[in-house]
Amino acid sequence: MSAIPFYKMSGSGNDFIIIDNRRPILPALAAPQFVARVCRRGMAVGADGLILVESSDAVDFKWRFFNSDGSVAEMCGNGARCAARFAFLTGIAGEKMAFETLAGIIRAEVRGDQVRVQMSDPRDLILDQALEDEPQWSTCGRVNTGVPHAVFEVADVNQVDVTTVGRRIRWLPCFAPAGTNVNFIAPLTAGRWAIRTYERGVEDETLACGTGNVAAALVLAQRYATPSPLTFETRGGSLLTVHFRKTHDRFDEVYLEGDARVICTGMLNPEAWQA
Repeated sequence: MSAIPFYKMSGSGNDFIIIDNRRPILPALAAPQFVARVCRRGMAVGADGLILVESSDAVDFKWRFFNSDGSVAEMCGNGARCAARFAFLTGIAGEKMAFETLAGIIRAEVRGDQVRVQMSDPRDLILDQALEDEPQWSTCGRVNTGVPHAVFEVADVNQVDVTTVGRRIRWLPCFAPAGTNVNFIAPLTAGRWAIRTYERGVEDETLACGTGNVAAALVLAQRYATPSPLTFETRGGSLLTVHFRKTHDRFDEVYLEGDARVICTGMLNPEAWQA
């Protein structure tokens, strides 16, 4: 492959490489290794993930989303917001759009650098998941918001060793075989919470996680009857707002809203994906 045009974008601190693959540049079989190499920080562009925007016969486009280790993820809220703004800026879609993901059809609306995406309906909500192998963290809330998440309430998120604890919990047998993302939240003011997230696939803490923010909001709403919307202050300092509708014990009309910034555009040279 020769040099490949790309966008580098950030959704509230969660950063992504985005490539227009509608005229296939990157063969499917080559993608995982390619992704892992160009997402290396210090050796290539560096990112939490990579998004291939591809053609769709049903909606505006479809995506293939990869974590930084080359693994495939069904959904990424911040990635979805970046992909939507990329599609708008490059003329692939208008301000309102829909695109295919492994978690279903995602609808989005772009307003300047602010993007609102409708998330897939959550499933498998459990308020008190027992963690027998982690006495200090005996229970957590868990929910699948396109990808699986565990949510822990703490007094101060800054006192948690997110990487160490998150890595242990991510691999617990109760979350096998897929594993889980791990979120730690603490109250700030009415309707606002601090959040930090350990992301599987990145295998480290990230500055933000959209599906994690949604998971935290739904766990809080179910546990305390907290009304919509809820706003979260991410590790990167940006704010993400989660809107939802709750009818009895069912959630739908779930939206994630926040910034999606263009950091740079350029060409990926072959040396970026060399071993």
